Amino acid sequence: MVSVLVVDDDAPVRRMLERTLAAEGYSVATAGDGGAALAAIERSVPDVVVLDLGLPGVDGLSVCRRVRGKGLALPILLLTARDAVADRVVGLEAGADDYLVKPFASEELVARLRALLRRGVEPEVLLAFDDVVLDVRSRAARRGPKDLGLSGREADLLELLLRNQRRVVTRELALERVWGSANAASLNAVDRYVSYLRRKLGEPQLIRTVRGVGFVLER
Repeated sequence: MVSVLVVDDDAPVRRMLERTLAAEGYSVATAGDGGAALAAIERSVPDVVVLDLGLPGVDGLSVCRRVRGKGLALPILLLTARDAVADRVVGLEAGADDYLVKPFASEELVARLRALLRRGVEPEVLLAFDDVVLDVRSRAARRGPKDLGLSGREADLLELLLRNQRRVVTRELALERVWGSANAASLNAVDRYVSYLRRKLGEPQLIRTVRGVGFVLER
């Protein structure tokens, strides 16, 4: 599932974008300011970012520059109420891949995201760590020559760990990304599915528990 980070300080707009993109099949996370956006990207790099230009504190241009400064090539769609050519140029030069002027039709937003994901920056089809490989599209996973036979939720959890390999994935983040909401299930559900995944991955173990926090995929 393609992950989108929506960053906008206007809560109604943020909720509208979240609903629209979730209905299109995207996994959506949100942030209300630039600092929260950078923290979210640090925790888990999304496949694409929808970023408002006029954020309080760290503005959208600064977020773009910092993301590019880290060497991250994820596509960024910039949203702004400013429609002057000079403003668009500044946004693109800061690292944005496309520009959408408010107000906009949700259909155009979705079309632009799809175009960005086709433009040579489509998320990886295969994710790998050590001898574990997951096909993101088919959800098929294997370790070495062995087909793991994962359920849909197990595959989603493995994808989250693979996208954040060697970084701690908190139980709360797993609930949000795999179950769709931090309130969708209990933290024990995450532990249970990690146990299922460990059993199918076999030895040597690759998922380490960080007590009281979450899990990390490492060797």
